[in-house]
Amino acid sequence: MVAKIKLKKGDKVIVNTGSEKGKKGKILKVDKKSGKVLVEGINVRTKHVKAKKQGQESGIIKSENPIAVSKVNFYCDKCGKGVKLGIKIDENGKKARFCKKCQEIK
Repeated sequence: MVAKIKLKKGDKVIVNTGSEKGKKGKILKVDKKSGKVLVEGINVRTKHVKAKKQGQESGIIKSENPIAVSKVNFYCDKCGKGVKLGIKIDENGKKARFCKKCQEIK
């Protein structure tokens, strides 16, 4: 089942649950099939890598892992907090996303 997600790549979001609660970041990738998003600087994991070939380097690699879309909210700069998004249809017939608190079109 494909999740209905209103968030897009490049949106600023705020985490609303877990150990990362209150942190803000930009969406790098949206996976609609699994219902997860990859957020810059959120859910960072470390991995120890051993050199496999002579020229390769070993060390500690940090990478972001996906987080469930239900754990993040769109961050509205005008409101200054996480908000829900709605969809309006313009007079031209185009869809536009808007903040449900301040009615600003995003």
